[in-house]
Amino acid sequence: MKNIYKEFPLSSWAIDHKTVIYVIMTIFFFLGIRSYNVMPRESFPEINDTRIFVSAVFPGNTAEDIERLIVDPLEEALKGVSNLVDITSTSEEDFAVIQLEFDEDIPLDLAKQKTKDLVDGAVSGADWPTFNNAKVEPAVAEMDFSELMPILSISMVGDYPIAQMKDFAGYLEEKIEQLPEVKSVDIRGIQAFEVEIAVDIYKMTAAKISFNDILNSIGGENTTISAGNIIKGGQRRSLRIIGEIEDPEALKNFVIKSEKGATYLGDIATIQFKEKDISSYARSFGEKVVLLDVKKRGGKNLIQASKKIEALINDVSSNLFPKNIKLTISNDQSTITLNQVSDLVNNIIFGVLLVVTVLMFFLGFRNALFVGFAIPMSMFMSFMILSALGYTLNTMVLFGLVMGLGMLVDNGIVVVENVYRLMEKEGLSRIQAAKVGIGEIAFPIIVSTGTTIAAFVPLGAWPGLMGEFMIYFPITLSIVLGSSLIVALFFNSMLVSRFMDISEREISNKSLWRLTMILGGLGLLLVFNKGIFRGLGTLMIALTILFWTYKYFLKRLSSVFQNQFLPRMEKGYRIFLTSALKGYRPIAFLIGTFVLLISSFVLMGIFPPKVEFFPENQPLQIFTYIEYPEGTAIEKTNAITRKIEKDIFKIINQEKYRNGDFNYLVEDAVAQVGAGAGNPEIDGGVTNEMPHKAKISLTMREFKYRNGLSSENLRSEIQQHLSGKYPGVFISVEKDAKGPAVGYPVNIEISGRDFQKLIKTAQEMKDFLNTENIPGVEELKIDVNKNKPETKLIVDRKKAGELGISVGMIGSQLRNSLFGAKAGIYKKDGEDYEINVRFQEQYRYDNNALFNQKVTFRDQSSGKIKEIPIAALVKTENASSYSAIKHRKSIRLVTLYSDVLAGYNANEVVNNVKAALSNYPMDIDTSFKFTGEIEEQEKNMNFLSNALLAALGLIMLLLVFQFNSISKPIIILISIFLSFTGVFLGITLFQMPFVILMTMMGIISLSGIVVNNGVVLLDYTQLLIDRKKKDMELSAEEMLPNDLTIDAIIEGGSARLRPVILTAITTILGLIPLAIGLNIDFFSLFNEWDPNIYIGGDNVIFWGPLAKTVIFGLSFATFLTLIIVPATFLITYQIKLKWRQLFKK
Repeated sequence: MKNIYKEFPLSSWAIDHKTVIYVIMTIFFFLGIRSYNVMPRESFPEINDTRIFVSAVFPGNTAEDIERLIVDPLEEALKGVSNLVDITSTSEEDFAVIQLEFDEDIPLDLAKQKTKDLVDGAVSGADWPTFNNAKVEPAVAEMDFSELMPILSISMVGDYPIAQMKDFAGYLEEKIEQLPEVKSVDIRGIQAFEVEIAVDIYKMTAAKISFNDILNSIGGENTTISAGNIIKGGQRRSLRIIGEIEDPEALKNFVIKSEKGATYLGDIATIQFKEKDISSYARSFGEKVVLLDVKKRGGKNLIQASKKIEALINDVSSNLFPKNIKLTISNDQSTITLNQVSDLVNNIIFGVLLVVTVLMFFLGFRNALFVGFAIPMSMFMSFMILSALGYTLNTMVLFGLVMGLGMLVDNGIVVVENVYRLMEKEGLSRIQAAKVGIGEIAFPIIVSTGTTIAAFVPLGAWPGLMGEFMIYFPITLSIVLGSSLIVALFFNSMLVSRFMDISEREISNKSLWRLTMILGGLGLLLVFNKGIFRGLGTLMIALTILFWTYKYFLKRLSSVFQNQFLPRMEKGYRIFLTSALKGYRPIAFLIGTFVLLISSFVLMGIFPPKVEFFPENQPLQIFTYIEYPEGTAIEKTNAITRKIEKDIFKIINQEKYRNGDFNYLVEDAVAQVGAGAGNPEIDGGVTNEMPHKAKISLTMREFKYRNGLSSENLRSEIQQHLSGKYPGVFISVEKDAKGPAVGYPVNIEISGRDFQKLIKTAQEMKDFLNTENIPGVEELKIDVNKNKPETKLIVDRKKAGELGISVGMIGSQLRNSLFGAKAGIYKKDGEDYEINVRFQEQYRYDNNALFNQKVTFRDQSSGKIKEIPIAALVKTENASSYSAIKHRKSIRLVTLYSDVLAGYNANEVVNNVKAALSNYPMDIDTSFKFTGEIEEQEKNMNFLSNALLAALGLIMLLLVFQFNSISKPIIILISIFLSFTGVFLGITLFQMPFVILMTMMGIISLSGIVVNNGVVLLDYTQLLIDRKKKDMELSAEEMLPNDLTIDAIIEGGSARLRPVILTAITTILGLIPLAIGLNIDFFSLFNEWDPNIYIGGDNVIFWGPLAKTVIFGLSFATFLTLIIVPATFLITYQIKLKWRQLFKK
């Protein structure tokens, strides 16, 4: 017979060494507070991406040229790199980007090095293209999401010349980039400067001068050369020839040609130090601004970066810049992050108050403090560990803490309640009750905590970006639960052995008045200060009021609850359980619960919920993307953007969104035209100029300031207003992504070799789907087109060859005329500016001047200078070229995509699109498949389903280890499956969406939580059976009679009723603030006497589905634990008993 009265050695050691435990608790307390304060704050965790990007700039080339000259050779070289999962590319005018995705078995640094080695090998080839007399050099970089998006934007407004505004912006850029937290600053709305040598084609031709003559002259003259050393008078001096210009005007005196009199550069060209051609415009609320986008360095503290930048801006505005230069910070991610973190911290505080209040009613004030002590102590330990692991304090980590809030008191409840029961009912002393009581439940709570953690272990294998994003939640929750176990077994065991009492001590009026005078008086002195001192004073006064309230109200209420309501509840439960275990009722209850589970499935089929991959968020930013056909001048794009801005301003300035000059919803409205205006979902990774594109970004105010207004409704209103208003202009109104980008819901990739056929197929498919008029499809779009205007030049090779002219000479001449050629560098104030030679603007876009110019060269055979007009060697054809060419695994593809209208089920819409295309005719060399959000959804759903099965398997193994039995683990697994009934009924009855990521994670979390009470209940029931067998002197192999077994089951259920209900209530209450979105700012309440109460917010949208899943499931699981688990245990026991009786016969 095993020992049924046992101690847990580690807890007994803690009880006997109280001083050591006090010291450890103090250390953990201070280290925990320090860790919380130093942990960097972020909205979302930094993701270690597994992608490498290769980009190359080759100006003056079409998308087809970029594909042929850059992308194809690089893809051929890179396709054999080891551990490669996928390779995609985009070829656009002047620019190429290749994205390589690797598996997680290779370190990213090694993948980057392997990629760079292969790229270098391709570049070293003889056929690799050159630009400005140097090989085109591709850049190889890894992707860091925290470095991709700006952490804030700085708008600079002032009535100053462009050059001066550029100096102001440049100063800010330099100062901000010196901060260790900042990676880069991108300046929008102002152009870089250059020295332009604008050649008069007619004067150059008359002087018989070529572009090469000008380039060679500048290159030879604008240079400083070290000639070595000379020794004179025993002294060694370095000899330098100074030739670099100090003023662009000096270029006018450069001699280009000296035959028959000198020809100076100033004779044939105008020279200016000027802005480059406009590549971007920027405005804030319609007013021209210079915009600085600040990007954080990976791994650095967002909050510190923002604070330093804000301090720098204030200092510069006050002490350096003119007073009429206005600097404004917008889209500050640190504010969003701090508010999200603050909301979650306040949710934790609110949850703690609810949990401790409930504990007080069940266990009394003193015992509630023992259990409540586990919350801050476990949190402090968790902060220590998380900080040591290098984690940031982000929403994923904080929700892990919120989720663990109700669960981490479970172990403390079981410990305190069991010790309390032994002291109350068996009359044991504090220390004896503590040692025996913890000995009874130590191993069960260790196993139950292990099974809860085991439910999250499979999530550690979550692959891809989503896994990188979500992994922090299970890790944090596991750390919190592990910490709570240590607190329960060591700290709580020592505290209850010293301070637990079965009766509440009366606080005398004298003691209460003394406490009031000290605590209340000090509070009154502090409360008239500001900030933290007022907060401390308010807290002291609140505690004083709470003590009086407890003495004359809460204590009596708690006493009534403990002495009248709880005994009645226990008696009622005992009667009900006794009835439920009679005859065939256990089988009836079990079958009835299974029927309820099946019914919940049927109800979900009859009333199917909306299926979402990620929760539908209220946008923090609304983006209006504007796109003209390829080839549109930036001035035209800017003009239409101004009109659309006015339309949007009319909408956002409606009375319903304003209170005087204050807009409830919109904090900032920034328009960008050209560079930086692309849609990251379509143009991700492409950073070249986009003169035909624009973007208007509306930044929303914090949720609590929105006066209950919906930013999603605003987005829909803008979309409806702009839809079809501007023919020939593509306009898309979208919101910021919540979490990693996964693509559009409707995303059809059409692949093949013939790009012309792919575009045609995409257009035909688009037309077909439009005729089908599928509900919910917002607007089908094609990501590439062949609408970019192009003029083809066909060279008469025979004629050109006879005259000694190559195609390269003609191409070079035209490229230099239009795009220009870099002739050197002009240095000014520590900055380098390009010296570019090109046609004067009036000739640059004049076809007569362009094609009638002469190719000037010296004939190698005769030595004479020849001049041949380009028009005599070529003929022109107007055509169109591709806006971009995209590849996946070296195969060309075109994507047909669309968002889904608000209120529609994305899964249903995509299924309807799939059904419409099920018999769509395709050529043999062309195929299509659905990707984007649906592809990611299917991948993650498959993983989470497998993770659930793996979690159940791990839980089963641990339970077998705990019970040394198969039947008891099966009973608990049955209760897990049956608890899903609560989830499905809750989703159906409350018409909630089934959010694949959050609901499935909630189900996995529920699997671990439901186990806890079942383990403790069955273990204690088995302990009672063992005790009865010992009293009856039965061997371990013999079985207790049926009636005595039923008595043990009833006794075990009654003994565990209080902790089962209490642990369920505390877990649910810990999640209630997040589930309903009730936000109270406790810091503001105490420091400023303003609670800032509001309902909703980004956290409830994001985490609400997970919290509600656990609440629904756990509510039903409590019934299962108290009724179905005992009933199922009795069924299995009776089967074993009858089997043994049959076997004996």
